[in-house]
Amino acid sequence: MSGRKARRDFGGEAEEHPDERWMASYMDMVTVLMCMFIVLFAMSTVDQDKFDQLRNSLATGFGSVELGSIDTATGVVVASDLVDQEGEAFAGAAPTDTAATDAQLATAEVVDLSELQEQITGNLAAAGLADLVQFAVDERGLTVGLVGSETFFAPDRADLSATAIAILDAMAPILVASDREVSVEGHADKHGETVNFATDWELSAGRSTRVLRRLVEQGGVQQERIAAIGYGAARPASTGSALADMAMNRRVDVVLLSTLPDSVRSLIPDVVSGTTTPAVTGGG
Repeated sequence: MSGRKARRDFGGEAEEHPDERWMASYMDMVTVLMCMFIVLFAMSTVDQDKFDQLRNSLATGFGSVELGSIDTATGVVVASDLVDQEGEAFAGAAPTDTAATDAQLATAEVVDLSELQEQITGNLAAAGLADLVQFAVDERGLTVGLVGSETFFAPDRADLSATAIAILDAMAPILVASDREVSVEGHADKHGETVNFATDWELSAGRSTRVLRRLVEQGGVQQERIAAIGYGAARPASTGSALADMAMNRRVDVVLLSTLPDSVRSLIPDVVSGTTTPAVTGGG
């Protein structure tokens, strides 16, 4: 008896019941078929917008004519008649002369720093103080030097003199209007100990901090753009032992810093001396 199972009851007669185990395999087959049709349906559904975006992205990336807006940054689009030309990665583009560009940037930086120097000099001249300050334009930027401590500070102290206050107040408006960062750097001559400070480090740091405070608290320079540092006797302007040489080392420099790359800033001294000029490029 295929598909049926015999069983005897209490009276001894055989009773037949159907075997339903085949239904489990059938249900498994139906479930697999349903999953297959769901997958096929999902594969047949295309998001047209996403497809267009992908097509445009690929077309732009491979240098074909742009087909429309894409959801990423626009790539380099090359005209279709130039795509197959060998050795023309960017057809019609002029080569970039990095050295000429750096020289032009260095020249523009020197011009800007020189204008700042003229503005500061004008304010100092109006107050009759122009001859008391030294200027230098180099790869760091524009340095305004308060050289010789006797004019600007009390001996072996960090207190600002009336002359130093007048000079800083004349400089402050130019520093406020500029967006450059400012470094106030104190220096001292090499004599180790002072009367009021343990070492030259403390003396130079105290003087630079007093200059910074005057520029910020009374001059209005934004404190986020200015910093003070004391070098002590570690960076002398002169290595001689004469009194004039020692006086050159007792100074506070206010430096308006250049933020250009090193390759550009290294050309600034040559531009200042006139040995480097920007290359003149003509149109094609």
